[in-house]
Amino acid sequence: MAVVVEVTGLLDPVMADLIEDSVADVADAGARLLVFRVDSNRSVVSDDRLAELADAIAGSPVPIAIWVGPNGASLERKVAQLFATADEVGIAPGTRVGDLGPQLPQLADHAVAWDNQELIRDQKLGWRQLISEGVIACEPRTIDDLRDRYAEAGIPFDAGSARVPSVEEQCVAPLIGDFLVDLDDLGFESDVVEVDGQPRLEPITQVQFRGLSLAHQLFHTVASPPVAYLLLSIAMGLMLFEFFTAGIGVAGVVGALLFILAGYGLSVLPHNTWALVLLAASMVAFGIDIQTSVPRFWTVVGMILFAAGTWWLYDGVSMSWIPMVVMTGAVAVAMFAGMPSMVRTRFSTPTIGRDWMIDELGEVVEDVSPDGVIRIRGALWRARANRATPVTAGDQVRVIEIDGLWLEVEPMEGAARDYREPRK
Repeated sequence: MAVVVEVTGLLDPVMADLIEDSVADVADAGARLLVFRVDSNRSVVSDDRLAELADAIAGSPVPIAIWVGPNGASLERKVAQLFATADEVGIAPGTRVGDLGPQLPQLADHAVAWDNQELIRDQKLGWRQLISEGVIACEPRTIDDLRDRYAEAGIPFDAGSARVPSVEEQCVAPLIGDFLVDLDDLGFESDVVEVDGQPRLEPITQVQFRGLSLAHQLFHTVASPPVAYLLLSIAMGLMLFEFFTAGIGVAGVVGALLFILAGYGLSVLPHNTWALVLLAASMVAFGIDIQTSVPRFWTVVGMILFAAGTWWLYDGVSMSWIPMVVMTGAVAVAMFAGMPSMVRTRFSTPTIGRDWMIDELGEVVEDVSPDGVIRIRGALWRARANRATPVTAGDQVRVIEIDGLWLEVEPMEGAARDYREPRK
């Protein structure tokens, strides 16, 4: 049996555990070969952790190979140094490898699968260059090898019409199956069969594919730069929205859950703490104007802080401009139009003019001590009471004054009032 494990995205703690567990499990399961399908360009684990993984790969009793694919995949930086400790390396067309960076001292004692490794120390090479420069080891087949394969498949061989594939065709594997069937020297068994009059290799060794569980996949996804940023931004927006609503609702619960997930992602990713402070400060600035229901100076300040925090959030990992632009635009729409409108409609009634509310009776929904929420004729309002006479949920109150979006109220009995000032 051969086991294929996918390693994609950032090499984070979750993916590092998958690599380590895979190396240990295949040995215990009696597998003949372990293959990593890799598409990764950055590591966010420590160099010591990389050294542990390299020791596990290099010391595995089961042969280990890596395949950089599919088309468009890349293998770069410290991740490329780690997987260079495998027994064999293969690539798919359209892949890129390189930018290894300085040699990690912790990996210096391990043999590497790359030939001419210094060529990819400070640059990335495409698949054609990797072959032409000899970075990928490859022994092209000759016409005699082709004749032997025809004979093994029982197909008549015509030297005049037979075509030997080019070096590039022979040294790349478009699919993981093409790579596996060429690993006969590592114990993968295949048979030559006839397909459309041509000899083809058909696998005999059973192949098993493994990957992250759903829970681990969730945490691996959360630890990607754009996802962690989007979750954090949405969480802060929902919690700000909840601050201006009555009681704790769905928005607050969802915001808290997203905030926890974003916190995990940011704990894994290298980030600038001061940029997080800017993002938090932007929400405070937004809140100042939201409570007035009119976007003014502080909303502009909030947008500047949010944009700056977005741009400089990460240190050492990159994020596409698409999530940054989309989220910044969404926040602008929400803070300049959505949130002010929500506040105006949440704490208002369809009746034009509110003088009729003077002496109106209402029910306390959230303790008014001294600030809270009351309900009048089915509508919720922000309310204030004298500190000496707070009222609790369920009590009846009377409206004595209107101050913007706030209602001044008093309890039905025992109201404390300053009689030196006439009631408006």
